Amino acid sequence: MKKLWLLLLLCLHLVEMAHGHEVSIKGVVYSKGTNTPLEGAVVSIHLLEKISITDRFGKYAFHNLKEGQYELRVSYLGFLQEVKTVSVSKGIPVTLTSHLETSNLELQEVSVTARRENPLHLISAVDAQLRPIQNAQEMLRMIPGLVIAQHAGGGKAEQIFLRGFDIDHGTDISLTADGVPVNMVSHAHGQGYSDLHFLIPETIETVDFGKGPYNAERGNFATAGYTDFKTKTALDKNLLKLEAGRFDTYRAVGMVNLLGPAARSRQQNAYLATEYLFSNGYFDSPQGLNRFNALGRFQGLFGNNMLLQASLAAFRSNWDASGQIPERAVADGNISRFGAIDDTEGGYTSRYSANVSLDKTFENGAIFRNQAYAVDYSFELYSNFTFFLNDPENGDQIRQKENRQIYGYRGSYEQNQTFLGLPLRHKMGIGFRYDDIHDTELSRTKNRNTTLTQVQLGDIDELNAFAYLDETWELSSRFTVNAALRADRLFFTYHDALAGEGAPARQKNAQTRLSPKLNFSYALSPVLQVYLNSGLGYHSNDTRVSAGTSGREALPAARGSDLGFTFKPGNRWLVNTAFWFLDLDQELVYVGDEGVVEPSGKSRRVGIDVSVRGQLSNSLYLDTDVNFARPRAREEARGQSYIPLAPTFTSTGGLSYQGSKSLRGSLRYRFLADRAANEDYSLTAKGYFLLDAVVSYTHKNLEFKLSGENLLNSNWKEAQFETESRLAHEVDPVSEIHFTPGTPFFVKFGVAYTFGQ
Repeated sequence: MKKLWLLLLLCLHLVEMAHGHEVSIKGVVYSKGTNTPLEGAVVSIHLLEKISITDRFGKYAFHNLKEGQYELRVSYLGFLQEVKTVSVSKGIPVTLTSHLETSNLELQEVSVTARRENPLHLISAVDAQLRPIQNAQEMLRMIPGLVIAQHAGGGKAEQIFLRGFDIDHGTDISLTADGVPVNMVSHAHGQGYSDLHFLIPETIETVDFGKGPYNAERGNFATAGYTDFKTKTALDKNLLKLEAGRFDTYRAVGMVNLLGPAARSRQQNAYLATEYLFSNGYFDSPQGLNRFNALGRFQGLFGNNMLLQASLAAFRSNWDASGQIPERAVADGNISRFGAIDDTEGGYTSRYSANVSLDKTFENGAIFRNQAYAVDYSFELYSNFTFFLNDPENGDQIRQKENRQIYGYRGSYEQNQTFLGLPLRHKMGIGFRYDDIHDTELSRTKNRNTTLTQVQLGDIDELNAFAYLDETWELSSRFTVNAALRADRLFFTYHDALAGEGAPARQKNAQTRLSPKLNFSYALSPVLQVYLNSGLGYHSNDTRVSAGTSGREALPAARGSDLGFTFKPGNRWLVNTAFWFLDLDQELVYVGDEGVVEPSGKSRRVGIDVSVRGQLSNSLYLDTDVNFARPRAREEARGQSYIPLAPTFTSTGGLSYQGSKSLRGSLRYRFLADRAANEDYSLTAKGYFLLDAVVSYTHKNLEFKLSGENLLNSNWKEAQFETESRLAHEVDPVSEIHFTPGTPFFVKFGVAYTFGQ
């Protein structure tokens, strides 16, 4: 036994000596303007086909090199590429520091590697300023194939469509902001309700997204995909912006650095950003949308191995709404297409949050991440979907209301190791999210002021504890295998304040979901990569459905797979194509007369996604996304298996000009094809084609921007539903399309002033 221990110690000593004398290159990449680390920069040694991607601290490393001279290329989208030539020898590791300067987007800097399956999500974030965006929710349109629809005066979260899903307000897409969940479980208006209006668009630095249930870090709701909005770690300059547009639309934004140059030299940054928006909208009844946002954010690097981030955010919004209107009321001239049957709809919402993260890196390159967050949220919404169907005297207005606190933690440990002599990226994580929801309510009301009856009232406790293990093995510089397993345990508790005599007032349930993932990526050549993703995910059902002994599945599974190709046919062209399918064990169907969702049967979706990015010249860019999907209910008869409102064909794209620093512009289109509005396709939700444009001119510290939406002034329907309703003068109810009209021609002018540092 003693000899065995001596042999083991000798082996460990030899390994240590080998690492101590290996030829290596290490480095760190910063943004020159803010002196902050750049995570995700690509550092390559082209002749060796070696690539390293910077971590959270901007660090990268190359090991096991031969002595000699190497040329390193450091690239990050939106920054000038840096080329360094270094000489390395045994026992003398080289350490480099790069400070990249901001620049226009250059597609030639996009690398096709086995380390990154799809670089297009980085491109989408860079050109956000060249799109006519009114709020952060509209930034979701940058995701290829994703469509949104607003149907309640601008204050309510938008309806989301992606990969053949009518996701409603977030049931099948995981949305986070700086790692803090946006989806609201067991929400008063619907499962997964996601309101992104608390984000200030100018503070968003990148939008990270992925499609399908293939990422172990993403749990609940990550079936069709996920999106994480990341706010700026620092400001290049202070900003004051004023905007004004049609329909009494006014907006003001202020962003100022709170620390001076001395703190920035120590890699510590803090800023405060505020936003105020008012708009009456294009409806006959003024919508009176008022929104206020504030964000305070700090980031500091301490001792080169600890990174602290902290933020406080506040959001308040109130509005009126005209709601969805029936086609027959417009056809007979009772109201205009911008009119209302019940113009007392609307609501109020607020969100206050605190978010703290502490990352530490060790001498072996491992990173230990910790994040804790707390959210205080309130919501009150008044809607009327059916008008006088259920109550001919008072009308069918409903109130959905709740107050909640969310507390959560996420921790992970990540390290580069070797297995059988080949690189292995090891990551494991744990965490929890707890929602404490008070007085979640569905009541029937009149003119917002009078409560007629309470349909639902109670308190909800929901806890999601999770852990995952994620291993990425590089079998070669071209072939990567990723295997992961995620475990989620959810606890549901519902206290029914309206429980009748003999009925249980408190109901409980707990269920577990295991979600394995297996992903392959192979670079056939430096310009062609193929990847195969597969995995299982889930979305939870509402606690009011999942608690107790209802027998319904609380955590219905989603099984999916993507076969994709990333191809660079030229130095300035990039094409991504994916063939995919996704099966759900349970579909959620929208019930218009109650304003809630109900679980139904199984569904299957298959489709094709195609994305093209081209740089036609140094200053002219083209992008287009084409997305096909075939969504069907798996347990219904043929002809009765359509999934209402699920998109089957969407396309977005445009031309962008980024010439000199003074002039920029873009012309963009959005297309959504006709689709089934009900299960037998007897009603059609009409599609649309829209053109939008933005042009901006910068002179010294002033930027002037003009943006226009729906340049052709099309009469389009933004949101559509099949709903049975009855108007005040009608004897019998009618089931037909109810819709919210889309924005008519809208123009907005803005001026921004930058100053200081």
